Amino acid sequence: MTYLAVPISGKDLESCKKQIAAAVKAGAGMLELRTDYIEGLNVDKLRELVEFAKQTALPIIVTCRDSNQGGQNILPSEFRKKILIEAVKLGADLIDCEYSNFIKDFGEPIKKALAESKKTKLILSEHNFNGPFENLNIIYDDMFTAYPQAIVKTAYKANHINDCFAAFDILKKYGNKTIAICMGQAGIISRIIAAKLSAFLTFASGGENQETAAGQLTIEQMKNQFRFETINNDTDFFGVIGEPVEHSIGPVVHNACFAAENLNKIYLPLLVSGSQLEFNQFLDNITARPWLGFRGFSVTLPHKTSALEYAQGKGEYIEPLAVKIGAVNTLVIGLNERITGYNTDYAGALDALTNSLGITKKQLLNKTAAVLGAGGAARAIIAGLSDVRAKITIYNRTVSKAQGLATDFGCHWAELKEIEKLDAQIVINCTSIGMYPNNDTSPVPAKCLKKDMVIFDTIYNPLETLLLKQAKQAGAKTVSGAEMFINQAAEQFKLFTHKNCPMEILRETTFESLRNKT
Repeated sequence: MTYLAVPISGKDLESCKKQIAAAVKAGAGMLELRTDYIEGLNVDKLRELVEFAKQTALPIIVTCRDSNQGGQNILPSEFRKKILIEAVKLGADLIDCEYSNFIKDFGEPIKKALAESKKTKLILSEHNFNGPFENLNIIYDDMFTAYPQAIVKTAYKANHINDCFAAFDILKKYGNKTIAICMGQAGIISRIIAAKLSAFLTFASGGENQETAAGQLTIEQMKNQFRFETINNDTDFFGVIGEPVEHSIGPVVHNACFAAENLNKIYLPLLVSGSQLEFNQFLDNITARPWLGFRGFSVTLPHKTSALEYAQGKGEYIEPLAVKIGAVNTLVIGLNERITGYNTDYAGALDALTNSLGITKKQLLNKTAAVLGAGGAARAIIAGLSDVRAKITIYNRTVSKAQGLATDFGCHWAELKEIEKLDAQIVINCTSIGMYPNNDTSPVPAKCLKKDMVIFDTIYNPLETLLLKQAKQAGAKTVSGAEMFINQAAEQFKLFTHKNCPMEILRETTFESLRNKT
C-alpha cells in the first residue's frame, strides 16, 4: 500500500491543527508535520503538535527541513537535529532527515535515538529544485549504505516529463522502501503512478494554496479525480499528450467514465513539451517499460502530426483515414507494445456540426466553409468537408501551411489577415485563439460575423468563447467545441476499452467541468 501523505504547513499551532483536522476529514493516510514552517518553533510547540496529531491515529512524519533543501525558515543545524531527536522520543512514526546532514553530523545521534525507540523509522531524503539528479541509482545506493533500514526519498524538479522515468525505474527496483517524487507540472504523473509501483508514500496538499512543493495535487484531486485508492499493480494508464495540458478536461471526463464502468483504468495529464524528438523519446520511454501499464493516449496540440510520424515509423497499424488526414489524435498500445494510430476528430467534428444544424452530412454539399488554422484538428475537419464536397477556404497565419493543406485537399487558401474579407456560410475555428486563459481574444473580427452564418469553434475551454458570444450577438447559429469533444472522446473511450462509452456521464461531466472553469 502506498500512503497518501498530507503535509501540515501552518505557521502556528492553531493553523496546523486546523490543517490536520481538514486532512483527516478529507481522508489522508498519513500526516507530515513540516515543523520548519512554524514560526518560533521550540520543543514545547513540537510536543503539543505531535500529541495533537497522534490523536488522529494516522502515521506521523516529523520533518524539520534544511532551508538549503526547501525549508521555510532558516533554523540552526543543531536546533533541527534536536527537533528530530525529540520527535523520536515523542513517538513519531517517522522522521525525515536530509542525507547530506545525516552523513555530516546528524547521523550518530539520530541512530542512537532510533536504537532506543521501538517505533520510529527514518526517511533519508535529498532534494533538487533545479532539475534531475545526475545518477539516481548511485544516490539510492549511497543512502541505503549509510542506513540500510531507511526509507530512501528523492524529490527533484522534472524539467521535462522524460525526466520522470529515472524515478519510475527506482520505484520498480526498490518498491515500498522508497519515495521518488518529480516536482513541477511535468512531474505530476509521478505522484499518481507511485501507487502502481508500490512506493512507500506520495504527497497531496490539504487544499488549494497549501502545496509544499511544485506540482502537488490536492487530496481531493488525488482521491476523487484520479481514484488514487483504487490504483494497484493491475491498473492501466491512459492520458492526454499535449503542451499545454493543464486546461484539458480529459482527465476529469475519462476518469469519470472509467469509474462509471468500474474499470481499473486511470487517465493522466501528460505535459510533453518540445517537438518530434521529445515526443518520440517519451513514447520510447513508455514502450520500453510495459510494467508501467500505459495502454493509450489522446493526442492534442501540438503533437498530432508527431503522433502520425511515430506510428508510421514504429507502429503496427494506422487507420487509413488518419493517414489521409495527416494527423493522429489517438494512440493505442497493444500486444508487445505495438502502437496503433487513429483519428477521432473527423467524425467528432462532422457529427457536432450536422447534429447541431439538424442536417445530414450530404447536405453539406457545395456549402462554402472557412476553416481557420492548419493543424491536426483543421486537417481532420477539412478532410471531412472535402469528402462531402463542401467549398473550403483555409485561413492560416503561416501561409506555407495553408498552401500545403489546400494542395492536399484541393481547396482554396488565404492568409489569416484576409479574414476581414470573410464570405462563407460555415466558419470553423481550429486555432487556439480564444482558448483559456486568453478568453478575451477572437480569430474573427466581430464585424465579419453575419446572421446567416454558422460559427463553429473547436475550442471547448471556455465553453462559450468570445467568437461564439459575438456570433450569437450577430444572430448567427453557433456550434460549441464541447460537442466535438464529446463525440471524439466517446470514440476514444471505445478504442481504449472496447466498450461503449456511458454517454450520459460523458456529457454531464464535460459540461460540468467546463462550467467550473469559467
